Amino acid sequence: MRISMVSEHASPLAALGGVDAGGQNVHVAELSLALARRGHDVTVYTRRDDPDLPARVRTDPGLEVVHIDAGPARAVAKDLLLPYMGALADGIVADWGQDVPDIVHGHFWMSGLAALDAARRAGHAGRSVRVVQTFHALGTVKRRHQGVEDTSPPERISLEAMVGRSADHVVATCSDEVFELAAMGVPGRRVSIAPCGVDLDLFTPLGPVEERNRTHRIVSVGRLVPRKGMDLVIRALRALTELGRNDVELVIVGGAGNSAGLQDDPEAQRLMTLAADLDVADRVVLRGQVSRVKLPAVLRSADAVVCAPWYEPFGIVPLEAMACGVPVVAAAVGGLVDTVVDGTTGLHAPPQDAPAIAAAIAALLADPARARELGENGYQRVLARYSWDRIAADTETAYLAALGTTAPRPSTAQQRTARPLESTGGRAL
Repeated sequence: MRISMVSEHASPLAALGGVDAGGQNVHVAELSLALARRGHDVTVYTRRDDPDLPARVRTDPGLEVVHIDAGPARAVAKDLLLPYMGALADGIVADWGQDVPDIVHGHFWMSGLAALDAARRAGHAGRSVRVVQTFHALGTVKRRHQGVEDTSPPERISLEAMVGRSADHVVATCSDEVFELAAMGVPGRRVSIAPCGVDLDLFTPLGPVEERNRTHRIVSVGRLVPRKGMDLVIRALRALTELGRNDVELVIVGGAGNSAGLQDDPEAQRLMTLAADLDVADRVVLRGQVSRVKLPAVLRSADAVVCAPWYEPFGIVPLEAMACGVPVVAAAVGGLVDTVVDGTTGLHAPPQDAPAIAAAIAALLADPARARELGENGYQRVLARYSWDRIAADTETAYLAALGTTAPRPSTAQQRTARPLESTGGRAL
């Protein structure tokens, strides 16, 4: 199958941690690679945001990234990219020429607009291309939680609904999203679920462990934007102190640059001011970006990984923590309800409830045996459900539905089987 991925702002080649670079970049990169391993020919189209980027980058025999000139060749906030989607479609159609793909898969709503536009033009020339859409986040949900602080274009909600209703198939990343799509008028018969996955070769229970500065450590990973709830984790750290736990440090990973570069990051400065006001600044470490290869060692060093967003369409960080055998404390929102099984692989806390987060962390610190059990269960869960090979197979099924066939395509990927932590050979990073 020939597959075109469209990811206008989230290049699979981008460095992670910036305001607009995070889980979607990982999702597009890993899904594309896994589909290529299954024998498909995959091209990822993304917007050129640097004049020095090459036109084409082949990262695997079956995978190529193409940079399209659509708007200025520099970083542009994703919420300002809507005017350039026509140009993105121009570049995609030009690159297709007469050799159109079987599937064009839009990632994020604006990519969906470009994908539909490109497919429409191909159709006018007598060449049929089916459109599959993954939203990664929905404007209705963002508006509900951010209100007047939502910086999305005013047209987003109506255009997003149009994309969902026009696509041949929509791939939701969690069960909560299915209900949101139904409210937007997307028929359930054209929706399936294929969640995000995790790199089970990189994120493993065994391997290097970063040294702690305190007896206990909690870790939060994510972009430094208010909706990720890092301030809630800092407040939870203060609540732990009031519970008599002053032996816990908080390491926050994320941001556009290293720890020194965070001095110019307004959200980083807000978080450190809050930590100082709460008298926990000496136990809060803002690490800035950490490379993917070094992140597992940071996760393994934690007693718990805390994910406390206001809302979360899916969330890859909990999977990465679970793959490292670390229990997760997660806000009971969006996709986190699917991935983190309360009382089995981690603990849920009500959204935006710092005292509840603190109580969950305290419970894990007080019962190391239970924490180890949750970590083991989390590891087994990602092995069984969240390998990228499994996610690629689910996505392939959605492609076949869009094409009107259910004939399975054999996978050449080696299947994984669950195995205990003790027998897993974690590689040195």
